[in-house]
Amino acid sequence: MNPKIRIIKEELLSNDWYELKKVTFTKEKSDGTVETQSREAYNRGNGATILLFNRERQTVILTRQFRLPTYVNGNETGLLIEACAGLLDNESPEESILRETEEETGYRVTGLHKIGEAYMSPGSVTEILHFYVAEYLPSMQIGEGGGLAEEHEDIEVLEYPFKQAMDMVKKGDIKDAKTIMLLQYAEINRLIEPVKSQHILIAGPYRSGTNDDPRLIEENVAFMTAIALQVYEAGHLPVLGEWYALPLIEKAGSSKIGDVVFNRIFHPSSIRLLDHCDSVLRVGGPSLGADEMVKIALEKGLTVYSHLDDIPKLK
Repeated sequence: MNPKIRIIKEELLSNDWYELKKVTFTKEKSDGTVETQSREAYNRGNGATILLFNRERQTVILTRQFRLPTYVNGNETGLLIEACAGLLDNESPEESILRETEEETGYRVTGLHKIGEAYMSPGSVTEILHFYVAEYLPSMQIGEGGGLAEEHEDIEVLEYPFKQAMDMVKKGDIKDAKTIMLLQYAEINRLIEPVKSQHILIAGPYRSGTNDDPRLIEENVAFMTAIALQVYEAGHLPVLGEWYALPLIEKAGSSKIGDVVFNRIFHPSSIRLLDHCDSVLRVGGPSLGADEMVKIALEKGLTVYSHLDDIPKLK
């Protein structure tokens, strides 16, 4: 704690919705003198917000709902267009925003990217807001959204072209601070640029479920190669980790699947390959190795596709 600041007294003024306190404190000024002040602080907890975007569609997901404070301050309808957001309660920021996203928009997203934190109204409100962005894909929609009835939420889910959303900010149709900050972040960082050809790692079972039967392993590789062809025909550059690893393993003198030489190269080479890929397509059945590729890809901030239809088609 700051030794130049001492809390003398706290008075609870209201605890109806959240806590409103009057705090009396002493504070040492820059000239060394000490003064006593009283301020009110509204404690509603910390929160998180997220901008959902889709590169192929060039769109963003926003919401519209009634906000009483805006109504009593001149907003004739009381309706506000804003990014999905919510309070943390007893969750981590990541857990909270994933739950809120699903409840409010109907999308179960992956690949969260945190872009920062901010005090939204530091003169009177204690809240820190955690900011996130994530790409949404058609396959991620699991419901209609709209919020929870027991929390009296009546949320309309909106999908806007990104350019239109930015125009709405300029025209004053979007006035919510967190939403403006997220949209401006997307614009400055060119988050929603036209889709370009991607280098896509195809991750699927290689040895899983085969008992190391060469015929079954060959079928697994053939399956992933067939998927790779479809990715190529969609305008992207596919790659299998096996295409890199297997020739190296043979050249290094491996005598059988799973020996020391095989294990030294097989998965590590795919992990290295991820540093040169834009995204991962997870295909096929159970595979610990493929799941590890997905986990590492998400940690690296790469897009992970679970359906061919989610991959943007450039041809």
